[in-house]
Amino acid sequence: MTSVPTVPDLAEVALVLRPADDVAVTITDVPGGAEFMSAHGPVRVRQAVPRGHKLAIRPVEAGEQVHKYGQSIGRATRAIAVGDHVHTHNLGMDEADRAHEFSTTRVRPAAPSGPTRFFQGYHRADGRVGTRNFIGILTAVNCSASTARMIAAQFAGPVLEAYENVDGVIALTHNSGCGLVAGSEGAELTRRTLRSYAAHPNIAGLLVVGLGCEMLPATSLLDGLDLPADKQVRTLVIQENGGIRATVRAGVEAVNEMIPVLETMQRQPAPISELVLGMNCGGSDGYSGITANPALGVASDLLVAHGATTILAETPEVFGAEHLLTRRAVSEQVGRKLLERIEWWKDYTASGGGSLDNNPSPGNKAGGLTTILEKSLGAVAKGGTAELSAVYEYGERVTSRGFTFMDTPGYDPVSVTGIVAGGATVVVFTTGRGSVLGCKPTPSIKVATNTATFERMREDMDLNAGGIVDGTASVESVGREIFEKVIAVASGERPVSEQLDLGQDEFVPWQLGAVT
Repeated sequence: MTSVPTVPDLAEVALVLRPADDVAVTITDVPGGAEFMSAHGPVRVRQAVPRGHKLAIRPVEAGEQVHKYGQSIGRATRAIAVGDHVHTHNLGMDEADRAHEFSTTRVRPAAPSGPTRFFQGYHRADGRVGTRNFIGILTAVNCSASTARMIAAQFAGPVLEAYENVDGVIALTHNSGCGLVAGSEGAELTRRTLRSYAAHPNIAGLLVVGLGCEMLPATSLLDGLDLPADKQVRTLVIQENGGIRATVRAGVEAVNEMIPVLETMQRQPAPISELVLGMNCGGSDGYSGITANPALGVASDLLVAHGATTILAETPEVFGAEHLLTRRAVSEQVGRKLLERIEWWKDYTASGGGSLDNNPSPGNKAGGLTTILEKSLGAVAKGGTAELSAVYEYGERVTSRGFTFMDTPGYDPVSVTGIVAGGATVVVFTTGRGSVLGCKPTPSIKVATNTATFERMREDMDLNAGGIVDGTASVESVGREIFEKVIAVASGERPVSEQLDLGQDEFVPWQLGAVT
């Protein structure tokens, strides 16, 4: 008797995320001609589908929506048959308006049982708690950038090894500060970002360096700023101080005066409710919304349950999924503020001859993402399930507890700069293709979305979420691993980005408006 060959189950090569989805996500390279059995019937793969890409498991007519995560990720630009590779050649943008509801799916994570969790942090006189103890050299204008770097360079290498409680001296330089239209949105944004860094709890010593004739003078970065009494603050103006060499000498002297004071500051226990977690993703792939991002969402919910603050950002990368966030808003006002920022972005990109669907990037598409709708649905998973307590503009200090949102671009250094300005004392950065970002003065934990990237870039990654696809871990277990890693890093453990001394060059404030 001839045996009938068994057709393997589709689950061996692909993940179906929701029962009503039209596509599955491959977990390995799938060759053309391979046959599998799915819940909807047989699937014969019509052409090779790379790992992390989409395989059609239902037929879709041209013009119809294609669903993943139970949501539309675009419309078929031509008929899609079962077994087709679904990507840029047959899937386009879905321009249909999304229905917005407010406060209909609010969830408050249950208060945790057991003893209060603590981290070891630096208590500041204003009540905030830092996770690092840096001296920051903040430049008022690009003209003082080289001077600031020269000062910081004097404290590189082994110079500070004898000071256990001084994490370093960093030059926070940028390309603006002059040529701005006074009172404009761009000028205010730059000023707000710089002032927020000046007040950051991870900067215990502050040296502001200006040129002297700029539109944002050094004094304007401190005027009226309510800095804690224990923050060491100095100001130098190159033109008044006798030039670059004289200013470098004076800057080195000022930093040397600060170092012994910072060394007396000791880490002390603080409840994890005092943590502010920034969340970002970059170099995303087809697994980002399945592994690392939802796992980070679990960690975010755990922190919120303990009374902490978490910040989601990247407005262009929530476009298409904003309706999921407005439902979680604590009020219609909060939800509408998010929608107002989305509308601003539509106008902003249109004025530059583009659209919000210019994103995903070529690297995202190579990793399996096709439209901004698909990317956004995976990106918002970083925010977990907690209610959305507030929406902030770029670089604005975040004061609300719980899960919050900040309006930033999707470009990683600019986005993270805004989040840190908002007060993030730890950042978790998820990546599928592989990111090498750091963000001084805040430590950055990098989480790989798949095991292949983690293994290939093991010296640049802190955690691997790829086990969720490999079957060796769950979203919940990786989320708790991220949660524990956040507490450890907040207490002084150095993630890879700090071991490599990354983060000074990634200070990139968002620049808007005319330069005259």
